[in-house]
Amino acid sequence: MTTPADLLPHRYPMLLVDRVTELVPGEHIRALKAVTVNEPWYAGLTAGAPEYPQALLVESWGQTAGLLAVAAGGAPEDQVMLFGSVADAEFHRPVLPGDVIEHRVRVSRALTDSVVFEGSSHRGDETVMTVGRMVMAFRPAGLLRPEEDTEDTTPPAPPSPGTAREDQR
Repeated sequence: MTTPADLLPHRYPMLLVDRVTELVPGEHIRALKAVTVNEPWYAGLTAGAPEYPQALLVESWGQTAGLLAVAAGGAPEDQVMLFGSVADAEFHRPVLPGDVIEHRVRVSRALTDSVVFEGSSHRGDETVMTVGRMVMAFRPAGLLRPEEDTEDTTPPAPPSPGTAREDQR
């Protein structure tokens, strides 16, 4: 059985999808995230049950979308999947330690090198977050991870005091 760790480069503590419960490649996915007080962002907190960070809720939803993006056979060869943008994300209820969140992600549009998703996150029957649009793109790995030039180890020079724009003012 394929796990989220088999398809995503993320690992502890940033692998934020625990289990895929439903997957139709190219269409939709449902996945679970169990929020626990043992996660590193809760370390050192002692008062009450703090709300799960909204940025991590979006990240977890985005990782679920990433799973859907690569479900049909992984990222294209020599390509890296990149988060592009998120729009119209709304947070409806707080997420607390002990909650099990179900992310529901649908492909809204698939292009040659990009995928647009939409969906929501739920705690039982309650919607905790909706996402109007998230864009992910595939880009050539070589452009993002150029081979290191071992001959020139000189750091780039700082910008000069008079840049072109400043000269035009």
